[in-house]
Amino acid sequence: MENIKFDNKGVLSCISQDNIDALGVEGQQAVKTLIEGTGAGNDFLGWVRLPQETPASLLDSINATASRLRDLCDVVVAVGIGGSYLGAKAVIEALSNTFAAYEPAKTRVLFAGQNIGEDYMAELQEYLRNRKFGIIVISKSGTTTEPAIAFRLLKEQLEAQVGREEACKRIVAITDEKRGALRTLATAEGYETYIIPDNVGGRFSVLTPVGLLPIAVAGFDIHALVKGAADMAKATISGTDTLSLEYAKTRNALYRAGKKIEILVNFNPKLHFFSEWWKQLYGESEGKDGKGIYPASVDDTTDLHSMGQWIQEGERIIFETVISVEKSEHTLTIPFDESNLDGLNYIAGKRIDEVNKMAELGTRIAHIDGGVPNIKISIPEISAYNLGSLIYFFEAAVGISGYLLGVNPFNQPGVEAYKRNMFALLEKPGYEKETEAIRAKL
Repeated sequence: MENIKFDNKGVLSCISQDNIDALGVEGQQAVKTLIEGTGAGNDFLGWVRLPQETPASLLDSINATASRLRDLCDVVVAVGIGGSYLGAKAVIEALSNTFAAYEPAKTRVLFAGQNIGEDYMAELQEYLRNRKFGIIVISKSGTTTEPAIAFRLLKEQLEAQVGREEACKRIVAITDEKRGALRTLATAEGYETYIIPDNVGGRFSVLTPVGLLPIAVAGFDIHALVKGAADMAKATISGTDTLSLEYAKTRNALYRAGKKIEILVNFNPKLHFFSEWWKQLYGESEGKDGKGIYPASVDDTTDLHSMGQWIQEGERIIFETVISVEKSEHTLTIPFDESNLDGLNYIAGKRIDEVNKMAELGTRIAHIDGGVPNIKISIPEISAYNLGSLIYFFEAAVGISGYLLGVNPFNQPGVEAYKRNMFALLEKPGYEKETEAIRAKL
């Protein structure tokens, strides 16, 4: 894949190429296990060939639904949590004009159900009052606490504002094909629906209707997004492109050398939520059985003025993976100023992006010199196609990396612990024993 470049030369002061190459046999086996579906969690490998197998007719249908929602609504609220939220948010934020929120002419996509913040919901409902809004509700079961609360509130509000019949036209459910509370409600109310495939876990679902419908409502090219992922999938599965394998091998070699924290770095603020998506993908996939690299992120150069000191001189248990964007969308040069009170005339006439690139390079050199291994992943520009490729690159790499770690990268048993305690504290029926046990601890 020519649109993604991988460079691990910045790690060779910490580990040798031999350390990385020593994982070659294990890595090839991990790739084979992933592609052939013979490893742990193989019932959740629907994402592996999903981009190639997504029919154009489904994308056309999603675009038609998005167009209908835009005609009916000034605001569409996507209700979901975890992978049902982060993927769409990441792509929309990356492709949007930074100040699009201040342009009322375009249908806005907002998010709910990703927290249990009372003030957040109250302020969202106040914002939606007297506005034309619709809802995309995303849940396999329909009973996940955070989105279920948000949907109950927003559904009630929408029905009160426009009536039940009109509300049904403005609600789209993305859920299980046959079962679950949301499927039952959608069938009863006549909501338009899309299916969350049974064999695709939430954190891998951005290239299903879960992510594609909100992205399409926001006005972005989902055909190009899926094409980028499909091209990467084809190259990865055929073995003609080994970038995901090289990334997985490098980060595991660093982990075995004592580097326990990976910091994903970007120098473009549009990628902030892409980092948030990546953190869920890697944290939920690898952090189990007492193992796993801790995924963190920074937005540079902003965070160089806060976290930069720790990264430069703190405990040497970290490495960085830098996402570098080669070309910015706009051109803006720094003007000459006669008085030069700020001392910037030495860069007058240079593009802001050129200064940013030198900050990126200077930071990488400083961190490598300071004992922080650096991986660099480059894309030509932020576009739907390149984001699709990058999404699949990271998805494939985490599957390979998880198998190299010796964990099941496709389950998340630890997520249930807080839910059990929360249900017990709220005295949910069926949790009486847990309630009694927790009260004894308080």
